[in-house]
Amino acid sequence: MTKILMTSVRDDELPAINAFAADHHVEILTTPQLIDDAVDQTAGVDGLVIQQRSKVDPRVYPKLKANGLKQIATRTAGFDMVDIAKAHENGLTVTNVPAYSPRSVAEHALMQIFRLLRKSYRFDSQVAADDFRWFSDEQALEIHTVTIGIIGVGRIGGTLAKLLNALGAHVLGYDVQPRDELKGVVNYVSKAELLKQSDVVSLHVDLNPSSMGLLTAPDFALMKPTAGLVNASRGPVVNTADLVSALKDHQLAAAALDTFEGEEKVVMTDRRETGLHDVPLIEELHAMGNVILTPHIAFFTNNAVKNMVDFSLEDVLLILAGKPSPHEVQ
Repeated sequence: MTKILMTSVRDDELPAINAFAADHHVEILTTPQLIDDAVDQTAGVDGLVIQQRSKVDPRVYPKLKANGLKQIATRTAGFDMVDIAKAHENGLTVTNVPAYSPRSVAEHALMQIFRLLRKSYRFDSQVAADDFRWFSDEQALEIHTVTIGIIGVGRIGGTLAKLLNALGAHVLGYDVQPRDELKGVVNYVSKAELLKQSDVVSLHVDLNPSSMGLLTAPDFALMKPTAGLVNASRGPVVNTADLVSALKDHQLAAAALDTFEGEEKVVMTDRRETGLHDVPLIEELHAMGNVILTPHIAFFTNNAVKNMVDFSLEDVLLILAGKPSPHEVQ
């Protein structure tokens, strides 16, 4: 029987994992550990599925080769944690799950857009301090009266655009590959024009060399002082130090960040006692009253979790059978 090891497994993934094992007559071993700490468990298994935000230890790849593995499947859309060249050097095919549920991230971004437009971050902090007043500068904007800019109009950005369009918002898009099927839904403009015109800017780009530091100080200077920023893509897309300065200087009003630079040090950790002193920029963001932080959970829905499990395991079986996967990372 085919045996597959899955690392970084959470309890909420187990129903989907057990169902897949029963349906496909395979044995699936699970561990909450990262592959860095569980590499010895790959001895005697046929396939491997990982999930992590930190870089895979370079020493893992030759150990996988030595243990006879032929592939690594990451059950995430992002694959920057895997050294593709090093994997290929060791005869390992790498796959990802590029579209486990575009709707999950799009709905999260839509929620955060509403929170920024309704200035809920201010009311949250006021009510938490037992202050139940409201003030003139907290007047909200209705969604059908605003312009929303989407940077990266792919699967997720395109899904968000359709949701916003259905609500009557004016949607601007910036993408290096505009999609014809979104004509009438998205008005494509330059990045500069999008930043200037938008009441909220939502980021939905992959992390690659061209998207690293996509938004920096000059970009924030273009935005309306009343505008908000949503990042549900990847942390390094935004220069955090520049964002902090822009928020302090009132170059933009607020930000909702599900991803942020340095998140690998804090996401899935309990900081109630230790605090955030070792990650000063995140500590500063966390302390700001006009910043909403969430721990990279935009993807975290029922459909998305099942698809991440199913698609990654299907890729393992394809590669073990000598067949190509449509999700292979070159």
